[in-house]
Amino acid sequence: MSVVIEGWNHLRSGKVRDLYTNTNGELLIVASDRISAFDYILPTPIPGKGKLLTQLSLFWFEMFSDLVPNHLISTDVPSEVKDRAVIVKPLEMFPIECVARGYLTGSGWVEYQKTQSVTGIELPAGLLDGSKLPENIFTPATKAEMGDHDENITFARAATIVGEEDAERLRELTLLLYSTAHDYAATRGIILADTKFEFGRDHEGKISLGDEALTPDSSRFWSADTWKPGGAQPSFDKQYVRDWLLASGWDRKSPPPELPADVVEKTRERYEAAFTLLTGRNI
Repeated sequence: MSVVIEGWNHLRSGKVRDLYTNTNGELLIVASDRISAFDYILPTPIPGKGKLLTQLSLFWFEMFSDLVPNHLISTDVPSEVKDRAVIVKPLEMFPIECVARGYLTGSGWVEYQKTQSVTGIELPAGLLDGSKLPENIFTPATKAEMGDHDENITFARAATIVGEEDAERLRELTLLLYSTAHDYAATRGIILADTKFEFGRDHEGKISLGDEALTPDSSRFWSADTWKPGGAQPSFDKQYVRDWLLASGWDRKSPPPELPADVVEKTRERYEAAFTLLTGRNI
């Protein structure tokens, strides 16, 4: 999966990113063109995806710079990984996913249909798939090992994992960043339905934003023009891939199938459209 980069030692590879370190203890995070769905790495990459994820995360890191510290040190990276990698400081990551939802969809919709709540948060009756929630909610999840599924958890359980004070701060930061991004995206004709963040502590003990931020891999982006509660929404994220996989007959227990060329191209187009609409730039 990883490439050899002079001066950097490969530490590990995740579903999408490859992690390296140097003698100074800095980290090099390289975003690949791999795509994952249902906690599997798919066998077919999406060309240019790694560059897009990196550049979009940098856009949001800059927007959030006055709200929360982040892990970024430099974008001056080796030529082999130009534009799709960043040099960052190591963080002691919190072992939970920090998820914010402003709309009811995905696993939240599945849970709501059973309990009229999401991660223990009671919601009004009569909401539909795609409905706007009365207020933005923090719905943390456990971090699964590769091949396992993230599990939505209550705030109380998150507090037992990271401590009450940190859980409250993570909830506050998650909702602040989500609302900031949601309001900005609305000016660009995009609905940010939900997203996940990852936070950690730096060497000074400061809670900092790490990993990626508000990419089509970690967020649901919908077109404001076509939003209509009551079913699946046209999206600028990897929901298109998820939908194809669900319709393909794949059992989600065996290795996933190759993606057809048209699915790859349409997914790439959706990612690029999200980038251009949000940043005003072409990738």
